[in-house]
Amino acid sequence: MSEKFKRNREDFTCEKCGLFVIGDGYTNHCPQCLWSKHVDIYPGDRKASCGGLMRPIVIEKEGKDTILTNECTVCLYKKRNKLSLKDNYEEVLRVVRNQVSSK
Repeated sequence: MSEKFKRNREDFTCEKCGLFVIGDGYTNHCPQCLWSKHVDIYPGDRKASCGGLMRPIVIEKEGKDTILTNECTVCLYKKRNKLSLKDNYEEVLRVVRNQVSSK
């Protein structure tokens, strides 16, 4: 794990869909809608001043992992994160369909 990673166990209410999410210290997006919030410079530091919502734009396989890329709707910053088995499979498929149809 990177020295810049800071594990924070935080619960939050998703600002996109309203789901209350119980964080595990690695939670970085809503498992229901896959949206995130631009709050970190480095994972867990909560030092980003942007605060914009981050939409899910790309899902790809990387070895054994499935990676979600979110893009900030304010500053266009992109962040890659691993998907979890807790993530909404239908929403994952929707993102994949959108990225295929936009090519």
